[in-house]
Amino acid sequence: MASTSPAIRATDPEEVEALHKLVLASLDDDQAVDTISIPLAGKSSIADHMVIASGRSTRQVASMASKLAEKIKGELGRTTRIEGLPTADWVLIDAGDVIVHLFRPEVRSFYNLERMWAFGDAPPVPTAPALDADVETDSDD
Repeated sequence: MASTSPAIRATDPEEVEALHKLVLASLDDDQAVDTISIPLAGKSSIADHMVIASGRSTRQVASMASKLAEKIKGELGRTTRIEGLPTADWVLIDAGDVIVHLFRPEVRSFYNLERMWAFGDAPPVPTAPALDADVETDSDD
């Protein structure tokens, strides 16, 4: 069940990194699939890291989310906000400095958050230099 209070953000970079490492280790221990971490520091104020991973079933997604929330509370003393746990197609865990999205593979490919949050890291859209050359040539006539 989701809490209504916002997750606390840390001011110490070492605390943020400890949380990030805990999230990645927990997901690895629970055999998450295709885990990626997107750095958001300097790009967004919502968090310093966004972690996206998949589970093979709704049961695995729910289990990973519950275990992760318990580890964060037990090891770091931080509370988290969790959304989507009852259906476990897409579970969002807000740990303050790290936002975690856990998906079933079909749901993950549909929403494609990796592409949405790539910012400047995505390859640029190719331009058609031949069209530009034709326009310049035509204007010279």
